[in-house]
Formats: sequence, C-alpha cells, structure tokens
Amino acid sequence: MIFVSVGTHEAPFDRMLDAVHALELDEELIVQYGPSTVRSGRPGVREHEYLPFDDVVANICRARAVVMHAGVGSVMISLANGKRPIVMARRHSFGEHVDDHQVELARRMEASGLVTFVEDPEELVRALSAEAEPAGGMNGVPWLGDDLAEYLAEQLGPRDLAESV
Repeated sequence: MIFVSVGTHEAPFDRMLDAVHALELDEELIVQYGPSTVRSGRPGVREHEYLPFDDVVANICRARAVVMHAGVGSVMISLANGKRPIVMARRHSFGEHVDDHQVELARRMEASGLVTFVEDPEELVRALSAEAEPAGGMNGVPWLGDDLAEYLAEQLGPRDLAESV
C-alpha cells in the first residue's frame, strides 16, 4: 500500500496529486488530499479530504511507501514511525505555499538521509519503484518527545500536569 498526504495547509497541492495519479500502480493507494481538487477516479484508490491523526499514523505504519508534502510535521510523523518518506516540496511559484521553505527543508533532510526528495514526476516513478530505504540517521525519533519536554521544562520551568488540565 502507498499512503499519500498533502498535509493540512490551506493551499491545494494539485501538482503532487497529478503526479501520483499519473502513475500506473498495481497496489492499494490511500490519499489524503486536503483542499486539492484532483481526484483519481480509479477503483482501488481510497481518497479522504482529511484523516484523524491516529489514522494517518496507522496508514504510515502499514504503507510500503509514504509520499507526502515536505512539511516538517508530516515528515517527523513518518520518521517517528520508521518510514523514510518520499517528499515533494510545495512551491511558492505554483501558489502552493507562502515561500519555498519546503524546498530548502527537503534538500537538507535528503542530504541527512531522512527523506527521498523528488522534484518532478519522473523522479516519483523511480523513487516508488526502488526498494524502500529505511529512515537514516534518526532510527525513528522516539527521543524527540523527551528532548522537547526537557527543552520546554528548561524554558518554562517544570509544571504539574494536573495544573494544566
């Protein structure tokens, strides 16, 4: 199964979905399309505007390959669940984001072995036909929550969880 997500940004990411739906795939495809207007129309493709977080995680865990926008949150969820995502960056010139920070982020993450960055549909075909690479460098990110909690405690001071409820 291939899981595809455009994330939750308010701008459509039709360019990525056009690339995904142009592929000749012979396996299950689950697509979270957000505000995009592109739909597959093919049998065997399950499409959802948005999915609950737990469903996103379950689909990432079950997927042979994960294709997503290069948003840091989406990428971190994939990495935290042991998947090296194939990412396409939203671009300002196509009206997909306010700037090109996803391009810079995707290039840096690819250089670190965390993602496979594709910039055109031909690269997507090659990335999906290759053997899935494990997430490199981070061995997932189970420590991220602990590091974040420690950082926040240093910045904000320790808090009793009962106080914040």
